[in-house]
Amino acid sequence: MAQSLVIVESPAKAKTIEKFLGPGYKVLASYGHVRALPSKQGSVDVEHNFSPRYHILPESQKHIELLKKEAKKSRELILATDPDREGEAIAWHLLEALGISEQAASPEVKRVTFHEITKGAIQEAIAHPGHISRELVDAQQARSVLDYLVGFNLSPFLWKKIRYGLSAGRVQSVALRLICEREKEIAAFAPREYWSIEARLGTDQGSVFAARLNAIDGKTLDKFDIADQNQAEDLVRAISKESFQVRELKKSSKKRNPAAPFTTSTLQQEASRKLGFSARKTMTVAQKLYEGIDIGNGLEGLITYMRTDSVALSQVATTEARDVITRMFGKEYALEKPRAFKNKAKNAQEAHEAVRPTALSNYPDQIKAHLTSDQFKLYRLIWQRTVASQMAAAVLDATTVDIAAGERFMFRASGQVVRFAGFMKLYIEDYDSAEEQDDQKEATLPELRQHQPLQCEELLPAQHFTQPPPRFTEASLVKTLEENGIGRPSTYASIINTLVTRKYVRLEKRTFHTEDVGMVVSDLLVNHFTKYVDYDFTAGMEEDLDAISRGEREWQPVLKDFWEPFISLLRQKETEISKQDVTTEKTDRTCPECGKPLVIKLGRSGRFLACSGFPECRYTEPLNGSEREEPVMSDQTCDKCGAPMLVKQGRYGKFLACSAYPDCKNIQPLVKPKALGIPCPQCGEGELMEKKSRYGKIFYSCNRYPQCKYALWDLPIQEPCPKCKFPLVVEKTTKRQGTFRKCPQESCDWTETLVPPETKTKAATKKPAAKKTSTATPSPKKTPAKKAASDKAASDKATAKTAPAKKASKAKSKA
Repeated sequence: MAQSLVIVESPAKAKTIEKFLGPGYKVLASYGHVRALPSKQGSVDVEHNFSPRYHILPESQKHIELLKKEAKKSRELILATDPDREGEAIAWHLLEALGISEQAASPEVKRVTFHEITKGAIQEAIAHPGHISRELVDAQQARSVLDYLVGFNLSPFLWKKIRYGLSAGRVQSVALRLICEREKEIAAFAPREYWSIEARLGTDQGSVFAARLNAIDGKTLDKFDIADQNQAEDLVRAISKESFQVRELKKSSKKRNPAAPFTTSTLQQEASRKLGFSARKTMTVAQKLYEGIDIGNGLEGLITYMRTDSVALSQVATTEARDVITRMFGKEYALEKPRAFKNKAKNAQEAHEAVRPTALSNYPDQIKAHLTSDQFKLYRLIWQRTVASQMAAAVLDATTVDIAAGERFMFRASGQVVRFAGFMKLYIEDYDSAEEQDDQKEATLPELRQHQPLQCEELLPAQHFTQPPPRFTEASLVKTLEENGIGRPSTYASIINTLVTRKYVRLEKRTFHTEDVGMVVSDLLVNHFTKYVDYDFTAGMEEDLDAISRGEREWQPVLKDFWEPFISLLRQKETEISKQDVTTEKTDRTCPECGKPLVIKLGRSGRFLACSGFPECRYTEPLNGSEREEPVMSDQTCDKCGAPMLVKQGRYGKFLACSAYPDCKNIQPLVKPKALGIPCPQCGEGELMEKKSRYGKIFYSCNRYPQCKYALWDLPIQEPCPKCKFPLVVEKTTKRQGTFRKCPQESCDWTETLVPPETKTKAATKKPAAKKTSTATPSPKKTPAKKAASDKAASDKATAKTAPAKKASKAKSKA
């Protein structure tokens, strides 16, 4: 019987769906994208209407062969890739790679989409197939070509003007600009002092509360009206003479509504705030929850599709939410009509539902045993947010009290009490800034009445300083990108990952800090390619891509409008900008060794001060905002000229250098090698010494280096080898072999176990590791002398060795 072949992206999803469809259906995976633009120059033919030259990915070749074989014996081919632009493009690429036309009679081609992997959703999708949307394919194709054109032209420009291995991207570079501009704001920020005065006031009933000075002589105080300590102390002295009385009470009731169900962006933000997940980790865990997990009845998807801009919930979901809320909290917490939300994000695409559990009856605690720790945390977060979005609003009683201190001074106290918790009983959204968090905190006031006298327990003047804007976290960066319509939420995880892996930024305590190279790259792009890292321009490109997806614009004209001015500007900047202009900055300091000006340069480890007389003068010092540590005179003398030796700080730590430099350039390690008293077995004249490599690893070598280059990584023991009679053996400890001795000669396989390895207790199902015999020969390794001699050369060679084609592959943007 002819089968129906269903193709999805992942094997996990394939397994789940095949169970739902039953006999007659075979579900296979494409394993993601099967075709892409090659990572090399010339993959887009700009001369022929931006024609892309796709190729089948090498890792996809075997999957395509299997799919071709199965398609030949199938009566219908059902493309069930993800319900978005990317999924639509994968479906189209699959047909192209398989050589099958969508109009073919055999197999008959169908396109189905579903937003959750449940039996009902899958069967409904199969019953109502459609066709591939060419508009969505064109929109994705335009994005892919556009990002290729930027990455494979702007990245090589950065290689020439800064250094090899850097990358630029249409969205990546704008995200970098946001982080760098915030860093500049922080660096340029000048704190401003201001003071506040707080009174601790008591009632006749013994309650004490705080109120803050709000007005003087009828004028409301601005933040900086109390400018310094003297002014604050004068006011305290004046206020302390006055009596306090309640002047006015204002009471009001206000409602607070819950946050909307999760979109891709808000899920990444809240998972970062509440769970400490990176955007990448959030999407990885969510993908697994979507594809399916066995919670007792076989594999099933636990959440709906996690790449969405929609905040809408289906009628089925809202009905189920009402039942869950009524059961858990009571009828007063449920809504008569479902609450609808409106998306405030720019360029939002609301093709399907918000991220929600496929079945709210799957309570987090009930399925916890079937989930990993991370899966449980994220599922519970999605479940709570979805249910809370359909719960009654919280009701809060707010009170504001104005308190007079004499005739001149007015204090104010505010507080709120939760009268009805509503959704807050289950879930409260976190915020990025401390100010937003403080606004949501509850404060209570005692029962007060008009004209009630109060006792001043204490007057507390407090000094404050204005704070710089906070550095971006992953959550706040994602929020800012989305609010400005920059990029797509589904790409934010890869963009952030690229910025970190390229070492443009680093994450410290979950906040972004710029690296020197990131700042230099951003400055170059902002100063010379202003238009292409402009926030509004980048958002405008997203609008153009959305117009293509709606069929309102053709994709090639959009690319042409972008490409022609872009490549023209790039060619102009190729000749105008030199590497020295970008990576070197003048200073007003002079070199202490030769008197020439010092300049700031960009090196592999960041920016540093160097003499402009290089290479004749090689003076450098770190650029860390402080003076370089002055050399300290040691108690040793130079063994070449007799001058005192100085203790200096170098790239690899402290070392001894002759004070007669530059006449004498003798340098020595600060910690002298330790003699072992073992004759060198190679030359017979020298003695083996314990030394440290430049990276701090201990090794043992002849003290006659470089005349004799004999060296060992393992501790030498002055005992002859029992087998080959070599004058020494070595001792080594590893986890797998324990502590043992062996002959250092590669031609000899003698070993002797001194302390066997620790036996680890493993699960009964796991196969125990094979035992090693005492005659096992360790793999030969490069000697430390050879390694030390080639350290720098190997590092340089690793860069120079890369072929041009591989160089081009690094240019591709992950925007």
